[in-house]
Amino acid sequence: MATSKRLQGQVAWISGATKGIGEGAACLFAEEGAAVAVIGRDEADGDRVLRAIRRRRGKAIFVRCEVTDEAAVRASVQQTVAAFGKLDILVNNAGIVDVQMLHEYSSEQWDRVMNINVKSMFFAFKHAFPHLRQQRRSYVVNVGSISSMVGQSMTPVYTTSKGAVLQLSKSIALDYARYGIRSNCVCPGITDTPMLRQHLNASGDPEGHLAARLNRVPMNVALTPRDVARSILYFACEDSAGITGTALTVDAGYLAAAEWDCSALPAPTP
Repeated sequence: MATSKRLQGQVAWISGATKGIGEGAACLFAEEGAAVAVIGRDEADGDRVLRAIRRRRGKAIFVRCEVTDEAAVRASVQQTVAAFGKLDILVNNAGIVDVQMLHEYSSEQWDRVMNINVKSMFFAFKHAFPHLRQQRRSYVVNVGSISSMVGQSMTPVYTTSKGAVLQLSKSIALDYARYGIRSNCVCPGITDTPMLRQHLNASGDPEGHLAARLNRVPMNVALTPRDVARSILYFACEDSAGITGTALTVDAGYLAAAEWDCSALPAPTP
């Protein structure tokens, strides 16, 4: 597929890049000309993503990294700069979900979700900033969720963390605009990723639960990782010049209405 090479000469660090939305972003960024640091925990998945990128003659490295470990995050940024000479784009995508009632959580479970979903972004920005500020323009894109805006049943810590992601994105935008850094948040709706499947599997009826959820989505479809990756790309280049401290909701219309039921709608006319 032809691309515009909007990221030609840019270097991107993308966390959670071995699956789902992060994988979609890594592959798209490479197609658009960026050199990509694929940040993740699983070496087999990392190698798979690298092969996919290199088959299309893209440039990438895989860096194994536990994003809750500050020293590991610092090292991953250093390795990215050592490999490619600079850093222009920081994409904080790593995230997990736990499905249970709030009173059932242990403090360790709470901390695990918050550390991966939010604290990791602090570590990444802290150690990327000295490199981002060296560029005339640089970009931070944090991946939130529609749960950054509204509640969601049985995921209280996840929802709390995603609300924090949106506010952190705004704080970075305000405090670092003077350095030429723009910070924005992409908030996906129902996206067909391994994390979604984990959530659905906890219901006991994954396909039935997915169908019921999609009936509340006006477009009646689950997003693909590539759909969300395109919005991340928009915030990671000058297509979005002048935009900072905001969120882009990518949800097939999910939040546009208080109530919606696709199954009750008449069939479209020819």
